Amino acid sequence: MANRPTTKDVAREAGVSVTTVDRALNGRMKVREDTLRKIAEAAHKVGYHGRVLLDERLDLSKPRLRLGVVLVKGGQEFYQNFAREVEAAMAARSDVRGEVIVRFTGSQSPDDFAREMLALGDKVDAIACVAINHQKLDETVQALKDRGLPVFSLLNDTAQGIRKMYLGLNNMKMGRTAAWVLTRTMRRPGKLAVFVGGNRWHGHDLREVGFRSFVRAEAPEFTVLDSLVNLETRQVTYEATLDLLARHSDLAGIYVAGGGMEGAIRALREKRPPGKVGLACNELTDVTRAALADGYVQMVMSTPLDELCSELIEAVVAARRDGANGESVQRFLDPRIYLPEML
Repeated sequence: MANRPTTKDVAREAGVSVTTVDRALNGRMKVREDTLRKIAEAAHKVGYHGRVLLDERLDLSKPRLRLGVVLVKGGQEFYQNFAREVEAAMAARSDVRGEVIVRFTGSQSPDDFAREMLALGDKVDAIACVAINHQKLDETVQALKDRGLPVFSLLNDTAQGIRKMYLGLNNMKMGRTAAWVLTRTMRRPGKLAVFVGGNRWHGHDLREVGFRSFVRAEAPEFTVLDSLVNLETRQVTYEATLDLLARHSDLAGIYVAGGGMEGAIRALREKRPPGKVGLACNELTDVTRAALADGYVQMVMSTPLDELCSELIEAVVAARRDGANGESVQRFLDPRIYLPEML
């Protein structure tokens, strides 16, 4: 016990006075964070018994940051992964005491999105959402902004000009990429089908525009059929794909611009041999990975969730420092492209 380290040992190792060490320990007077960190590191180095208390003081010196995240379709693998990634990205930050509150909407109605966002507004410092485009959500985002809460649009650019940032993929390029793959890999020209989630997802509209513009300019030997709304559900996509296959013997390819690709994969497995009808879709899941391996999917364009969530937390930290106002910006990430030979 005679050799037990004391505050003098900690002070000597940290290069500060014993009085400063005492203030750091008892918390009666404020100590600068960099000094507190230096003292805590010194306490660990010399084995001082009060190092746990110093660690607690150091943690409490970090600003608290609470982020609310609104997602859709909580039962889908992609959005479950999304929730885990954003929580992990916040936990990885050492400069804040971060907390993420994730909410899943019960439907894709503007009322459900607005309700979840406004409810979170009383509990968090910023909100990030995957939401539809609708005037009610423009009003909701403006109301949150007026209260000093920045809002970040993810994957689909909601409330343009009001939200703090759009963070996601370049949807126009996604559509063009899908068209390039299908028109370049299918052995014969024919008809191409496009599924979109609904008319309120402008990101899907942009993917459709990109797809059609590429085919029109670069592959006029293909014909793009009228787009189909699948509400991003497997069953609707499955039934619609069966109908397409029955009505169009020359169907060459399908692009699922949003969710529900599992239904198209199921229909193709039942009615066509691998590679007879090309399929381009989004997000690498157990189902799409298996379909790639079996030749039913020609390409998967996947959102880099780890990168997106890290960038989101970085932007939220900056917004907490700078406030909700300021320039409204877009940040495009590069998709991860998966082809059969890459598995």
